[in-house]
Amino acid sequence: MDHYLTVILLGIVEGLTEFLPVSSTGHLILASELLGYDSATWAMFNVVIQLGAILAVVVLYWRTFWAVGMGLMRREPVSRRFLRNLLLAFMPAAIVGLALHDYVEMLLGAPKVVAWALIVGGVAILLIERMVKEQRFHGIADIPAARALGVGLIQCISMIPGVSRSGATIMGALTLGVERRTAAEFSFFLAIPTMLGATTLELLKKGDQITSAAVGWDSIALGFAVSFLVALLVIKWFVGLVSKHGFTPFAWYRIVAGCAALIWLGMR
Repeated sequence: MDHYLTVILLGIVEGLTEFLPVSSTGHLILASELLGYDSATWAMFNVVIQLGAILAVVVLYWRTFWAVGMGLMRREPVSRRFLRNLLLAFMPAAIVGLALHDYVEMLLGAPKVVAWALIVGGVAILLIERMVKEQRFHGIADIPAARALGVGLIQCISMIPGVSRSGATIMGALTLGVERRTAAEFSFFLAIPTMLGATTLELLKKGDQITSAAVGWDSIALGFAVSFLVALLVIKWFVGLVSKHGFTPFAWYRIVAGCAALIWLGMR
């Protein structure tokens, strides 16, 4: 396949899946198997283009970030609680990610792990949607500190490729009493420090790969732009969908996609 067509396709996959509870990393791993390119060569690219999707959150929610920033300068309690909850939810992934980085990288080369994680995650979403009734917290600043930390601990499960960072954090928030729209937005905002941290770690370890002939700065820039534009559209659509219909459609998608991947991988 043409190099730049691969770049564009991976950017689309990243933008489509980063904030949906379907696992962007898992889809990128399966895409590498389907398209037949060397996933190890593109590992750095796949991490860095996630920043394009993260930028989409900053653009769409700039008013929220501005209000929080101004509130912090005025020492407003609501803004302090907002920042506190983001930091508490980010800390577990930062600690566990550093400790288990090499093990997580090993799992990135296991497409069958992705397929099974998609299926198990889909079943988990169906069960959580049926079980969760009470939703007491209707704003990120309203979430108690212990529950924000709980969301962060649950996020660590998403280091298994195919689990989905957004899926783990959103479902974790729902089980801890957070309202659907707030759970989704908390997941969006939590992605910013989490993915910045993951990208920084990857750059420190493998930054020399960016200048390789296979994946250079031009490819990074193109993938970043495509990911950003697609994520802009997906985030708006996703928030409206889950507010009305919940997460069940994504659960069934995960189960079907995981089963299809297992069948396809078994036939190779």
